[in-house]
Amino acid sequence: MACTKNIWLLGGDRRQVELARLLAMDGHSIHTWALEEGLPAEEPGVARQPPDGLSRADCVILPLPAANGTALHSPLSQFHPTLRQVFDAFAPGQLVLAGMVDPGLKELAQERGVRLLDYFAREELAVANAVPTAEGAIQIAMEELPITLHGAQVLVVGFGRIGQATALRLAALGAQVTVATRRWEALAWARATGCQGVLLSQLTSTPCPFQLVVNTVPALVLGREVLQALPAGCLILDLASKPGGVDRSAAQALGLPVIHALSLPGKVAPVTAAAILKTTIYHMLQELEQPGKEDVT
Repeated sequence: MACTKNIWLLGGDRRQVELARLLAMDGHSIHTWALEEGLPAEEPGVARQPPDGLSRADCVILPLPAANGTALHSPLSQFHPTLRQVFDAFAPGQLVLAGMVDPGLKELAQERGVRLLDYFAREELAVANAVPTAEGAIQIAMEELPITLHGAQVLVVGFGRIGQATALRLAALGAQVTVATRRWEALAWARATGCQGVLLSQLTSTPCPFQLVVNTVPALVLGREVLQALPAGCLILDLASKPGGVDRSAAQALGLPVIHALSLPGKVAPVTAAAILKTTIYHMLQELEQPGKEDVT
């Protein structure tokens, strides 16, 4: 960016750690809190401080996701302040960027007069994040399955950003990929890439010889009727946000292993995930500096 800023990062996982380092390398004044287990005490260019100076920050960055219930998402800290305590430290009109902003967080921001923007709502972040998510899913599959992905029968549920990235990479490894979608146009796109395709509504009436199922749809799409059509030992990876898209109790009763793999970019590729976050945040800040620009979400 053209000018350096006073930026605070509160809480988060390894993505926030790497983001703090990247921003510091760009010359910004960086302060972190509730992130102490991820950063050495003498990290160059990064100050670890209690939140007394939060109100003077040009920009505050909350993690992805921002909340863990009513508390700040801070898995790398012994401090787990409530979001209300965090927002009490902000000044009216202060800029706060957060990921996966829920209604409770929006309400807090309105009460405090804080300008809260959701970087997770940005399309460029969602598209870029699909790559480490897909690679992370493949990594889990390779670790958990007793077979190679080459030649494996794989079902990918959903053909949005993550579904596309996952299906194409599995196919490139030699997997026999079938895509299940709700919409005819998505089905056409899946077939155009060389995958087999089936409508979700037809899953129970078609053979399901799959050794791996990857769900990307954040709604209950893999219920008992679909699950009982799968062969024993089929591994199910659920990449959808909570509560996921799999009937976990039905899967357990049927003996089907389910892994709910959340926040994969931060777990398998934190440096890449941080670079994606930095680019997105810079886009948002640059747009805010444009005359007459009121909102960038």
